[in-house]
Amino acid sequence: MKNIKTHDSFLKLALRKSVIRRALRIALIVGCILALINHGDRIIFQDMKSVDWFKILLTFCVPYCVSTISSVLAIKREIEINES
Repeated sequence: MKNIKTHDSFLKLALRKSVIRRALRIALIVGCILALINHGDRIIFQDMKSVDWFKILLTFCVPYCVSTISSVLAIKREIEINES
């Protein structure tokens, strides 16, 4: 039963506006950098295929997820500290 509560609280924290805004900002910055590193030559030479655009989309999802998970874990840790 505790797992369900932990999962619900994780999702609730992940959907906070502050967490989403932070994750979006980080995803835009880091995603652009990674997209340029990984696909910059294809973008410059206009040699992009559909699969490349999909890969770029995934490139933005990774920093979003990492930021969200980090934020939620930090918030949960802070809650634990304040409760003890």
